[in-house]
Amino acid sequence: MADTTSETTGDAAAANLRQRVQASLERQGMMQQLGVRLLAVAPGMVTLALPYSERVTQQQGGFHGGAMGALADIAGGYAGLTVAPDGMEVTTVEYKINFLAAFQGGELQATGRVLKGGKRIIVTTADVVHVASDGKRTDCAVMQQTLVPVPKTY
Repeated sequence: MADTTSETTGDAAAANLRQRVQASLERQGMMQQLGVRLLAVAPGMVTLALPYSERVTQQQGGFHGGAMGALADIAGGYAGLTVAPDGMEVTTVEYKINFLAAFQGGELQATGRVLKGGKRIIVTTADVVHVASDGKRTDCAVMQQTLVPVPKTY
């Protein structure tokens, strides 16, 4: 008989991690207003999606750079949250983003990844891609970020 204890424990840990990120995302008014969805969570990695709508456009009809930056910031931040100790949150102290292309329609997906998870700082990166209605994926932006762990206040 196979030992499923570690598999069950791993499934529970993954579910708890996803719930931790989802609960935090639901407390973010801006992300809720923009319609951001949680797609994937793993230790050190989070993927979010932002659908195209009039709420996220600039004057030429494409996704606004501020919306792209916010999505990348949140994806990187939640990737950092996955490695932060229980009872801690993270906050962004700096990020740099390069915009590679502008798009209309479809959705943006940002995948944040932890590059260095430390006790005092966490460094992440996020790749933002545009996903067209036909499924074609195109690089849109890349971000690097510094986070600091802070005590949970709620």
